[in-house]
Order: sequence, then structure tokens, then C-alpha cells
Amino acid sequence: MQTRSFVGLDVHKASISISVAEDGRGGEVRFVGVIPNTAEEVAKMARRLSKHGELEFCYEASCCGYGIHRQLTALGHRCTVVAPSLIPRKPGERIKTDRRDSEKLAILHRAGDLTAVWVPDPTHEALRDLVRARMDAMMHLMRARQQLLAFLLRHGRNYTTGKHWTMRHRAWLAGQTFAEEAHQAVFQDYLEAVWTATQRRDALITRIETMVAAWSLGPLVEALRGLRGMDTISAATFIASTGDLSRFESPRLLMGYLGLVPSEHSSGDTIRRGGITKTGNREARRMLIEAAWSYQYPARVAKEKAEILVRLPSNIREIAWKAQTRLCARYRKMIARGKKPTVTVAAIARELAGFIWAIGQEMRITMAAG
Repeated sequence: MQTRSFVGLDVHKASISISVAEDGRGGEVRFVGVIPNTAEEVAKMARRLSKHGELEFCYEASCCGYGIHRQLTALGHRCTVVAPSLIPRKPGERIKTDRRDSEKLAILHRAGDLTAVWVPDPTHEALRDLVRARMDAMMHLMRARQQLLAFLLRHGRNYTTGKHWTMRHRAWLAGQTFAEEAHQAVFQDYLEAVWTATQRRDALITRIETMVAAWSLGPLVEALRGLRGMDTISAATFIASTGDLSRFESPRLLMGYLGLVPSEHSSGDTIRRGGITKTGNREARRMLIEAAWSYQYPARVAKEKAEILVRLPSNIREIAWKAQTRLCARYRKMIARGKKPTVTVAAIARELAGFIWAIGQEMRITMAAG
């Protein structure tokens, strides 16, 4: 009978600490050593440890990505990428070293106490990086706009005839001049930063739309566009962040993954529930929160949304309309009961996740049949 060993990897940018736990509750746990974090050294390590029988590797998800996972699985080994926030920790632990971390991972992996994260394929990971780059570009654009408006306000230039960043506002910006040469140079620098950030954001949006059209999950993104408050970018961001929705067996699991369920601290007869947990993926949760605000208005199908819905299957259109009628009515009822708008929107976003899950199940069946 082939033996089995569990290998814990404490991965860093330049090094990997390795420990092996032999199968069985009383199996020996030993620290193997430290190797450089390179593909060649990882391959040598896997060959060297093969004498211990079947190997089950694990390491924490981090900024080092999924390269080690893909390399080890390509070599025929099992590898689990672990959620760092869900690793059991003793309250009294005060010593933390790379060696101890790798030994701890090996022991917990052998005991089955680690929670695995979903590992995307290279194409999915590439789209996820592209979506995150767009979000970074949005943050830079917001910062550049804020700096420009703050500079103008310091010099008494306040635009009061409409909204900022419209065509009229841009024409107003083009007409601003300053007597001091230094002030004019600063103004032009801030203005150029805004235009550059805008071009960067628009270029990334175009790339996302092009990539989604050829993506295996592109039909799911298109189906989610039928929901109120969801467009191509928000739907692509949500799917790129959460992955294939079929991996969630129920809508409650998706809601929990997004951190939209209430926190709870109960003991005995005392039950205390607080705000949402905010665990899981922040980008996906933010997309749902932004979409949920649109349900404060009465249910209707806008002209732009109708052009999208007409191309979708009838079952998807039914789910989208059911979501809109239910969530719009629920928003008004919760506000009428005195709930805060932010609390109401969080509840709407949680239910919206359930409708997204339902669309994901329908599209999975459709894509499997096609």
C-alpha cells in the first residue's frame, strides 16, 4: 500500500520553507529545509520528496500567485491553496517563524482543518488582473480629479453651473488661466494628469470588453447584464472575482462568500447579530452594493436594458424581472419601516446575490447543453 505524506510550504518572495507530516495521527513531522522560490528548485524538491509516497502539498494564498500550484499539479501531485484568514490559530501563540508556519500547515493539512481557495485558470486569472487594473485606474482618476478641484478651489475657481466632468465643465476648464506662471504650470500638470488617467481607464475598459467577448464565461457575463444595475464592467468584475458560480451549491454559500450575511455572536440564551461580515472578495461585494442602489426606484425596463434583454433566453429574462419587482418593493418596505438606506442596500445586495446565483445555474445548464 502506498504511503501518503502532507507537505506544508511557507512561501515567500525569495524562499520556501518546507515541512513534511507523515500520514496518521501520530505520524512524524519534520522540517525539511529552505529552498529558493524558483521553478527549478520546486521541481527538484518534489522529486526529492517523492520517496515519501503520495504527496499532498499546501501553501497559503498570497501575492506569489498560483504558479507553484500549477507546477505541482502538472507534475502529478495534489496541491491546495489555503485561505490565510481561515487557518486555525491558538490564542496563546507568541512565536512565529517560517519553520513553525510550514510545520503547522503540514499538520493542519493532515488533519483536514484547512480551507481551500478556488484556483482560477490562467485565462480567468488574466481577466481578474485586468479588472483589478481598471479599479486601480479608477482610483488614480478620482485622486487626480480631487487634486485638480482642490487647486482650483484654493484660487477661488468654483464651477457652479452644473455637474463636474461634463462637456460643459471641460470647456470651462479649458478657459481657465492664471496670472502667475507657476500657477498656470501647476494647473496644466493637474489637468494633464486627469486626461491621462481618463485615457488609461477607457483603454482598460475596452480591453475588458474585448476579452469578455471571447471568454468561456462571457455568456454568463452577458446574462448578468439583464439585471438592473449591472453592466458589462460590473458583471465582468463580479464573475472575475468570484469565478464559476456553479461551485456554490446554494445561494446562501454565495452570500456568505461575498460577506453579505449578518455577523453573529451568540452564547446560551443570548443572541447578538451585527452588521455584515465583509469577508470574502471585496471587489465583488462592492459591485453588488453599487448595483443595489438602483433598486430604490420603481421597477421598469429602460430602453438600453430592453435591448440587452431581448437577446437573452426567456428564463433569464424572467429571473431578471422577478429580481427587479421583488427588490424594488423590498427597498420601499424597508425604508418605510425606518431602516437606514445603507442597511437596506446591504439587504438588497444580499438578495441580489441569490438572483445572480439562479442565473448562474440556468446558464450552466444552457452552456452544458450547447
